[in-house]
Amino acid sequence: MFTLTDDERAISDTAREFAAECLAPNAIEWDQNKHFPVDVLRKAAALGMGGIYVSEDVGGSGLTRLDAVRIFEQLATGDPSIAAYVSIHNMVTWMIDTYGTDEQRHRWVPGLCSMDQLGSYCLTEPGAGSDAAALSTKAVRDGDDYVLTGVKQFISGAGTSEVYVVMARTGAPGPRGISAFVVPKGADGLSFGANEKKMGWNAQPTRQVVLDGVRVPAANLLGNEGDGFRIAMSGLNGGRLNIAACSVGGAQAALTKAVEYLAQRKAFGAALLDSQALQFQLADMRTELEAARTLLWRAAAALDADAPDKVELCAMAKRFGTDTGFEVANRALQMHGGYGYLAEYGLEKIVRDLRVHQILEGSNEIMRVVIARAVVGSAGTA
Repeated sequence: MFTLTDDERAISDTAREFAAECLAPNAIEWDQNKHFPVDVLRKAAALGMGGIYVSEDVGGSGLTRLDAVRIFEQLATGDPSIAAYVSIHNMVTWMIDTYGTDEQRHRWVPGLCSMDQLGSYCLTEPGAGSDAAALSTKAVRDGDDYVLTGVKQFISGAGTSEVYVVMARTGAPGPRGISAFVVPKGADGLSFGANEKKMGWNAQPTRQVVLDGVRVPAANLLGNEGDGFRIAMSGLNGGRLNIAACSVGGAQAALTKAVEYLAQRKAFGAALLDSQALQFQLADMRTELEAARTLLWRAAAALDADAPDKVELCAMAKRFGTDTGFEVANRALQMHGGYGYLAEYGLEKIVRDLRVHQILEGSNEIMRVVIARAVVGSAGTA
């Protein structure tokens, strides 16, 4: 896990070089102009990043979750906002590849892998965030179709994406009454709210997805009726790893900026980097990031191996990785003094982007619930 093969190193290097060339030079401008760089996303897809852990027979790269977290960490050194959207897109693509029929896979996945079509994941609702099983969007069978009605909230890529994986209620209250559907952008009755004004993640759109009697063929049902919540949670295991990787990558970029700044800046007749107090802070930041990265790789390996403790390990990696990433980036900003507060240095953007990672893909409070449930369950069977 800790010694990369030549192929693994080449994959990581490719992602890092792409981030340095195509993301980092544009990140501040995209953030300020709220620009979603679809053309750059398609360049990433040409390198295999549109379907990282998707089957090769439908255009995917066929890589592992461990490969994926390394890729997302490197992408986030250039722009955490874009890296995070690529993560969400990969989650959608993987869900269709994994749970779709062969016909569904060949219809939807190739275009998603090339990012000729972008994907959005539609679970959260205005009244159902952390309590995702309480969602109220309905899907009613009508002959050979389903009719979907409801509103989804905080949907990344909404309005631009062509493919929406939507969780809707087909049965009784609770998780077993939820099903998953593939909804194309052009469907009648599908519309989008205004682009949300956000603290960070400005380089990707976030809108409501409004389903007003949207009719889709029964052939667009993923899996069977009642499988939707299981499909959604399965997708989130990988999504949590990826977003933690984006936090580690963004924080690593912030740490690198801090070291460079402290080496150049002088105060009281000496370089700030010569201050032992600041050196000790840098040592702690480096140690904490390495610990987050190690846990992240451990959880990714567990997900690849379908280990019994994969769910709680993914939750641990997400909680620790996103908390650590934000704290390290925030300290890096502090080390820049007033300059850290200026947009041109890029630190305040990283801090704003990483803050939301502690909330989405399951808030870190929910991660503690998942972990605690595993701890209490093991105590009960001891």
